[in-house]
Amino acid sequence: MEAFFISTGVVALAEIGDKTQLLAFLLAARFKRPLPIILGIFVATILNHALAGAVGAWLTRLVQPDMLRWILGVSFIGMALWTLIPDKIEDDEAQVASKLGVFGATLVTFFLAEMGDKTQIATVAMAARYPEPVMVVLGTTLGMMLANVPAVFAGDKLAERIPMRLVHGLAATLFAALGVATLLGAGSALGF
Repeated sequence: MEAFFISTGVVALAEIGDKTQLLAFLLAARFKRPLPIILGIFVATILNHALAGAVGAWLTRLVQPDMLRWILGVSFIGMALWTLIPDKIEDDEAQVASKLGVFGATLVTFFLAEMGDKTQIATVAMAARYPEPVMVVLGTTLGMMLANVPAVFAGDKLAERIPMRLVHGLAATLFAALGVATLLGAGSALGF
């Protein structure tokens, strides 16, 4: 359960102010249909994070445990630094053919926006860090939903009231703590 709770918390915090959350704001403002937007976010996140979780689990079989510990530790610290840099959404990620409908537009744009995003990379790292990649994927998906569902319903008004620097600082602190703990040998009982 630790993998689930850590993954949920880290991604929920890291997602606040992230480009995919900005995309949720934009889609909500454009389409004004929360249910298909939320369903699109959910399906896109499950698909994207399942892929990331599989990559993380595969890495544990590919890389020697001692080397994996260093890669993961440095990756978590890198994620901490990356979290401190606010995201901006690119216009082309927000443009989608109207033929897809609200659900399809959300599914495609969210899946593509999440590719290579910090929460996807965090999912890879946590799936490599914890022996339960399914719990990691469930946790990161819940974290995405916790951050993005309010964005869909509240739109820009919510973003103006959240102290983004504080949230980014908390997420960065969690990533840094995971990195330091991993470098110091936490998880050695798990094989790295």
